[in-house]
Amino acid sequence: MDEGLRNELSKQGIFTAKLEDFYNWGRKNSVWPLQFGLACCAIEMIAASMARYDLARFGAEVFRPSPRQADLMIVAGTVTKKMAPQVVRLYNQMPEPKYVIAMGACAISGGPFKQGYNVLKGIDRYLPVDVHIPGCPPRPEALLHAFLTLQKKIDAQKLFGAGRAPFADPAAPSEFPVPQYGAHDLEPASNPGVWRAQPVVRAE
Repeated sequence: MDEGLRNELSKQGIFTAKLEDFYNWGRKNSVWPLQFGLACCAIEMIAASMARYDLARFGAEVFRPSPRQADLMIVAGTVTKKMAPQVVRLYNQMPEPKYVIAMGACAISGGPFKQGYNVLKGIDRYLPVDVHIPGCPPRPEALLHAFLTLQKKIDAQKLFGAGRAPFADPAAPSEFPVPQYGAHDLEPASNPGVWRAQPVVRAE
């Protein structure tokens, strides 16, 4: 619609919007996070939902105990290789559309335990992460900022045409292979549809 016509209609009390605007408005203001935590970052996540910070103000009213009822996974804390298959399995059980926030340095890259043989070097090796929160641990305000960033991303998603959101594309995967314990490490070492190792360039 022409912007001039839109302005004239608004002066008469008639407001127009696209279908996807209403759809995204409803989704971004009713995000239900999954109720689980992995390590110390989960304490900050809990604090963000309490009275002082009140994540419910922004639309994340209820932390759901079941992945079947949640659409946001907050990976809060260290992801060990023992826990990685369970995290991926929970993600696969969540209905579309679904989103992931990697909270803290451990969830992003392994953090201070990066050199440990039992720690995953970032959950983005197996799941598509929408928002990263640096810090060790990040404060509740950082989670609020990440949640607002996610809301902006949801609000800008398209339902039709080129560049549409992955959940609106039938060809896009909604589940990813769950890693298994191999002889030496997790197999596969990463989901190639999500993450590919960068070539190592060594200085001579």
